Amino acid sequence: MAHRNSALAFTALSFSFLATGLGASEQFSIVSEQFFQKGGGDRRPVLAIPAKAEIIPRTTTEARAQPDLEAEMEAVQANLASLFRGRSGTSMFRDVTRRSIVGGDAARRLMQLIASAEAGKAQYDAVQYAATIRPSKLPTHMTIGEIYKWIDDTPGQQHAIGRYQFIPATLKRLVKHVGANRSDRFSPQLQDRLAQQLLEEAGFSATVAGDMSRHDFMNNLAKIWAGLPTSSGKSYYHGLAGNKAVLSWAKFDKEMAQLFPG
Repeated sequence: MAHRNSALAFTALSFSFLATGLGASEQFSIVSEQFFQKGGGDRRPVLAIPAKAEIIPRTTTEARAQPDLEAEMEAVQANLASLFRGRSGTSMFRDVTRRSIVGGDAARRLMQLIASAEAGKAQYDAVQYAATIRPSKLPTHMTIGEIYKWIDDTPGQQHAIGRYQFIPATLKRLVKHVGANRSDRFSPQLQDRLAQQLLEEAGFSATVAGDMSRHDFMNNLAKIWAGLPTSSGKSYYHGLAGNKAVLSWAKFDKEMAQLFPG
């Protein structure tokens, strides 16, 4: 759930996303390995845990820190999104569906990279490893309304869910933004659509157009997903509730350079 890049000079405190999404920690153990706020298995990303994930015990201190992490990430994301308001092609109020098709392959490959750090093999059915009371059904079999009920019925625990480990406030904001309904299924297609909006808010279109540097965009992404590193090499949320980056900055930059050369 800090870096100083030219596009985000308005302070580290103002950035605390969650998505759709924040990142990773060596505490998530997903059914197959990895999660949204901590993924499972061999790597442990931050937002996901599959239906039968192995739960790794946490200390009392870590357990207490979880709710604070969720709130911290939400605050960051809200501020990051506001950075691009009113900017053509990158406003958080703009529907990015058509935009994403333009940079379709880059968006798809970037989402795969994010998912590898956040959800592992559980992918669209990942559930936050720290969620002691998990949904009774796989996330992709649930409606948005059912996910909201699970969140309401299980206060005091982490709720990052899906391939991009969306946390409650971020999920609700994005669902409303794209016009989805409570009766809609939390399908892979809907999850991708919500993630595309987060990419746009972080500067996807601006980067494609050459208006934002690749490294600035990478740092923005790291403020949304804890499993991704900032230019310091650490997660933006390093040490918070056990979070840590699951990719090195060099690896992250190498992958991103293939999508956004120059």
